[in-house]
Amino acid sequence: MELEFYIPRWGNRHLSWADFASKAKLAGYAGVEAGLPVDEEEQLDMFRQLKEKGLRWIGQHFETATADFAAHVPQFETRLYALAAANPVLINSQTGKDFFTFEQNSELIALAARISKETGVRILHETHRGKFSFCTSATGLYLRQYPDLRLTADFSHWCCVAESYLQDQQEILQLAIDRSDHFHSRVGFPGGPQVNHPAAPEWKEALDFHCAWWDAIVQRHAALKTKTLTITCEFGPYPYMPQLPFNQEPVSDLWEVNLFMKSFLEKRYAHLSH
Repeated sequence: MELEFYIPRWGNRHLSWADFASKAKLAGYAGVEAGLPVDEEEQLDMFRQLKEKGLRWIGQHFETATADFAAHVPQFETRLYALAAANPVLINSQTGKDFFTFEQNSELIALAARISKETGVRILHETHRGKFSFCTSATGLYLRQYPDLRLTADFSHWCCVAESYLQDQQEILQLAIDRSDHFHSRVGFPGGPQVNHPAAPEWKEALDFHCAWWDAIVQRHAALKTKTLTITCEFGPYPYMPQLPFNQEPVSDLWEVNLFMKSFLEKRYAHLSH
């Protein structure tokens, strides 16, 4: 099984697409995870730069934010069709709202499934605060109801919501692991969705918990003989990255942190390439 590492556009928007793509290629990433720019000229630039550098693209949906469900549905549909038309490796969707009803979020999940079937593009739903998948118990209801529902695992959000490392929620956590086809290698902790640096010894417990979950996802896909498993190193900028008071300087270098995660996991799973 091949592991492909992706870098998010999030946190790197200060770079032009040319500089971002060059930097990603030089760092050894297989591709980028990014939303589809609304501006047509930026879209063209983005895809030109990715093609020139031989980088792949995971489409990210996060824009549909309106609380009015009647307006939310067509906005969600339009955005997913636009992403699918641009032919990504897959679409990672932050879907629904934590305050929508089960039936409303189910309608969005069904809509995504229909679009995926029509277009042939996989649509995965990210475990994310504020969405239908904001915590283990809420997500478990949907996973049990919809056996074809597939996830992007970002369990850093669940640590933050549960204020724990989910030690007492193993059954639902295992169900989510079994349904995860892509994951974000960001390390959360009971007080927030992102530690300040995963290499710091004081965060060893947090890193170990996340590694156990990621190992389970990787092992499952290896057993299923999945050809390629995608991983996005998705540590993010402020407010995810803490800042020093008064001067607002980030406490760690974001690019270096994500590169550390890539190198760390490449070494951890090196045996899979033999």
